[in-house]
Amino acid sequence: MAANRLRVFITGASSGLGAALARQYAQQGAMLGLVARRNEVLQELKATLPNADQHRIYALDVNDHAALAQAAADFIQSAQGIDVVIANAGISRGTLTEYAEDLQVFEQVFATNVTATVATFSPFIPTMQAQAAAGQTNCRLVGIGSVAGIRGLPGAGAYSASKSAVISYCESLRVELKMSGIKVVTIAPGYIDTPMTQINDYAMPFLMPAEKFAASAVATIDAGCSYRVIPWQMGVVAKVLRLLPNWAYDFLFANAPRKARKL
Repeated sequence: MAANRLRVFITGASSGLGAALARQYAQQGAMLGLVARRNEVLQELKATLPNADQHRIYALDVNDHAALAQAAADFIQSAQGIDVVIANAGISRGTLTEYAEDLQVFEQVFATNVTATVATFSPFIPTMQAQAAAGQTNCRLVGIGSVAGIRGLPGAGAYSASKSAVISYCESLRVELKMSGIKVVTIAPGYIDTPMTQINDYAMPFLMPAEKFAASAVATIDAGCSYRVIPWQMGVVAKVLRLLPNWAYDFLFANAPRKARKL
């Protein structure tokens, strides 16, 4: 492996934030492990990246934890270690609790957004601990939360709750691993221009291009920041939302636009 070349493993890499992060890291010379379900899309992305031959792709569902662990082991062996793991895979679905059929949607959202984040990090931690014990200082586990995880959004109970869980889980993990030298970074995106948001039929304040998000996110990860909202304007909004008393929040958001349910 070339000296000082970052080794970066990204789930949900075929489009949106994951693809933008892959392009940003590849431009910096990193060796990438890219995970997504669609092999043909991963192949197309890989072909567009600098030093395409050095990257590895893994066509799998992050809910297949055995396959995910096998991909992690393969990448660690191929890259001779690991520096950054980004658990980016996620889904967003409109949900309403009064519909019994939405219970399955809740389970799917939590499985992909929360449990798969744990399954993504787990196989890399022993290697990172060994590297940190040997003096390496750039080991990062990166969880992707959301501003939607700050307060519960109507019509998005599953997504808001799952992203709130990611934020809390990453905080727990950050404290657990503090003495090991591994840094856990939580990034909470606001509205980013990706296929996930392009289907929204409501206004999205401070909408940010995915490539601009990726540049900011990579800088945040490199700095080892524990938590950051991107873009910064949504960070201000998030702080205000946290401070709102329930009666004020309820008044403001009771009639807020809602993500459509999949029928």
